[in-house]
Amino acid sequence: MKRVGIFIVLLLIANLFLVSCNTNNDAAEPVELILATTTSTFDSGLLADLLPQFEEKHNMTVKVVSLGTGQALELGKNGDADILLVHAKTTELEMVAEGHFVDRHDVMYNDFVIVGPTTDPAMVKGSASVDNALAAIAQQESSFISRGDDSGTHKKEVALWQAASIAPAESWYVSAGAGMGDTLRMADEKESYTLTDRATYLAQREQYDLEILYEGDANLFNQYGVMAVNPDNYPDIQYEAAKVLIDFFISSEGQEAIAGFKPYGDTLFFPNAD
Repeated sequence: MKRVGIFIVLLLIANLFLVSCNTNNDAAEPVELILATTTSTFDSGLLADLLPQFEEKHNMTVKVVSLGTGQALELGKNGDADILLVHAKTTELEMVAEGHFVDRHDVMYNDFVIVGPTTDPAMVKGSASVDNALAAIAQQESSFISRGDDSGTHKKEVALWQAASIAPAESWYVSAGAGMGDTLRMADEKESYTLTDRATYLAQREQYDLEILYEGDANLFNQYGVMAVNPDNYPDIQYEAAKVLIDFFISSEGQEAIAGFKPYGDTLFFPNAD
């Protein structure tokens, strides 16, 4: 009887082992989704906060590629990403109309600010408008560092100079060709002004002696949008998975998570899904 009992126990253990193996083998592998995004959503820590809960819930792995918006748009246009989260709405809508992207939605917004040395040599602080702030920098020929990388921030900066009818001169205007973090570092080292999104500045302000010297103009509004690469152009992209992530960003769950992201005590992004 003892031998029979031992045999039954061993048989049960073997069956449990086989069931466990089959369960593991049957578990679906996570779908890998490539998200091309602007540096501000990455450098601020927003995506590191939002994506883990999405990945666990939907059995997906989101690979984040952080670039300037212009580069991110090109990545998606070439089919090297599945979904984009960027901030150049006019360009985004143009590229949707051209058939490169689909399912675009507003997701959130923040704003741009002009930062510079605390000495404020051009006396930008207290300017009546962003046009006046830029005019003060140009009149004093104070050093200004531009991202110069075709990012959403760079596109906005160029538009602001044009709106103010100012053509920056090479003697005081420096094109960094770099991301926001490197541009802030350069502005700090050279005691220069620059335009930055508020989120990246707040995330890195302890590293630099740069102060917000102008803010609040309606023209500094900064809208972020999400959209999928058009599957008609690239049938191999993860379009269905991209739609799930889009739905998450614009859902009440995603919007509440964005609103609740306050790592430095300040609200960095304000949800406004359409």
